[in-house]
Order: sequence, then C-alpha cells, then structure tokens
Amino acid sequence: MTPKRVWDLPTRLFHWSLVVCICCMLVTAQIGGNAMQWHFRFGYAVLVLVMFRLIWGFVGGYWSRFSVFLSSPSAALAYARTPFSERPGSVGHNPLGAWSVLAMLLATLLQVGAGLFSDDDIAAYGPLARFASNQWVELATQYHTGLGKFTLFGLIALHVGTVVWYRVKHKHDLVRPMLHGYKILREEVRATVDTLGTRLFAAMVLTACACTVAWFLP
Repeated sequence: MTPKRVWDLPTRLFHWSLVVCICCMLVTAQIGGNAMQWHFRFGYAVLVLVMFRLIWGFVGGYWSRFSVFLSSPSAALAYARTPFSERPGSVGHNPLGAWSVLAMLLATLLQVGAGLFSDDDIAAYGPLARFASNQWVELATQYHTGLGKFTLFGLIALHVGTVVWYRVKHKHDLVRPMLHGYKILREEVRATVDTLGTRLFAAMVLTACACTVAWFLP
C-alpha cells in the first residue's frame, strides 16, 4: 500500500474555507443586529467559494473533477443497496458521497442566491432585493429562512454524520486525507497533479470568481 495524492491543495482549501464561512454565516444570522453585516460578507465569500468549486469541478485536479467522481443515479442507488463489506473501494468520493457533495453545493448556491433577494422587513435586506418584485422577494425570503435553511442543515448533518460513522464504525478516516491530500491505497491509481502551476491557476480562478461577485453586486 502506497500513499497517493488524491485531493489537491485548492480543493482542500476550498473545503475548509467553506466550513468556516458557513459556520460564521449561521452564527451571525442567529445573533442578528449589527452581526448581519458580517452575515452578508460571509455569504458573499460562500458564493465565491461555490462558484470556484463548480468551475474547479471541470478544470481542477483529477479526483476533484465531476466527470471522474460523479456516477449515474442508478449506480449510486446500486451502491447504496450493496452491503458495506461488499462495496468496492473508492479513491475519491464514492457514488453516494459524490451526489451528496453536488447536492450540498447546489443547496448552498440556492441558499445564498435566495439571501441576495431576501428582506426581513426590519433592517436586513439582500443587495438585489430592490431589483425584484415584492412577490419574488417574499418567495426568496421564505425559502432562505425556511426550506433552504433546513435543507442545508440536513445535508450538513448528513455529511458530518457519515464522516463520523465511517470513522467509528469502520475505522475509515475521511478527515485526514482532506487535510494533507493523501490516501493509502492498495491499487495503483492516477495521482492528482498538484504543482505550483496548478495552484496559481486555481488562485486565478478564485480571483475571477471574486471579481465577478464584486462586479455583480451593487
């Protein structure tokens, strides 16, 4: 068994940055008041990060690409029905994990998008709320404070619960590879390219996403 680099540095930095920003976004929302300014700032950061990850899913490290780790829904369902002891090993995300990652990205994007149009009728309102009709703002606010929030909570809880379950039940650590990038594998697989050049390219993509959000928002 040899260690292979699976997760490139941009993917790992994205993952932990998203964790921090979402936690801060949730905390500031619960505090309210002046903290809502930071809630919006963390929301903008989350939007930049998700945009980056969606792009990186096409041009990033090998095991971070959607074309590599996303399987068909039928394959994911078949994987779910297979007893754990009989499931084939996975280098990156397994079929179920892959779809949960995509679902979390899309749910996060929808939640932030709805927040841009939300208005609490007190003091906090999204930067794009004034450009939308009252009906659209009301729908966006209801989704952001209701279904969207609880959907995101559920997906986060499922993700954390799965990581804990793998660690406690099967002694399979999913956290450390996302810290240092390596996995110990029995089979010979393709390693992710993670060089200074790819990291600079990732920085350019992230900067482009940040500039787009800064230009788009008033």
